[in-house]
Amino acid sequence: MTLVMHWHDWAALFAQYLMLSMLSVSGAITTVPDMHRYLVDQHGWLSEAQFSSSVAIAQAAPGPNVLFVGLMGWNVGLNAGGGIGAGPRAWLLGLFGLAITMTGILLPSTTLTYFATRWGHRNRDRREVRAFKQGMAPVVVGLLIATGWVLAAGNDVGHAPMWRLWLLTATAAFVVWRTRLHLLWLLGAGALLGALGFV
Repeated sequence: MTLVMHWHDWAALFAQYLMLSMLSVSGAITTVPDMHRYLVDQHGWLSEAQFSSSVAIAQAAPGPNVLFVGLMGWNVGLNAGGGIGAGPRAWLLGLFGLAITMTGILLPSTTLTYFATRWGHRNRDRREVRAFKQGMAPVVVGLLIATGWVLAAGNDVGHAPMWRLWLLTATAAFVVWRTRLHLLWLLGAGALLGALGFV
């Protein structure tokens, strides 16, 4: 995939991630549906496969789960440079895309979190602070469900019936809810089922 991106496209990408940073309640993973809308549906800067693999690789890798944002920026930059085999220019644009998306997603939320947690800690016994914390729980759950929906729906590649994917998704959600099984076991099981052609 080769893109033509101008300076205003890069500025718009940065602004989008600045805005998403302020919406990322409980982590950047909750903004995946809007990232998909912006990067895949609206602009076509990433393919479905690039988007899904960015999230999957970052979630499987050790380290903070926000790494998928950098992978998305990296892939946008590589696409703008002509692909991974296009040479140093593509790699530099990949690094530029990575820097734009990571700075955009981290800067506002980090600044707000720093000041808000200091204030919240000083006022933790106030009724409105406790109410805010309790009210955010259903919002976070809803955003995580929307993220799972977008990731599952984007995997319609035609080689397996969709009911199998939905069954696997529901089973994994149930296992996470009812057990303390490490997520890497679920990722491994999903990879094995994919390799065997089940999903």
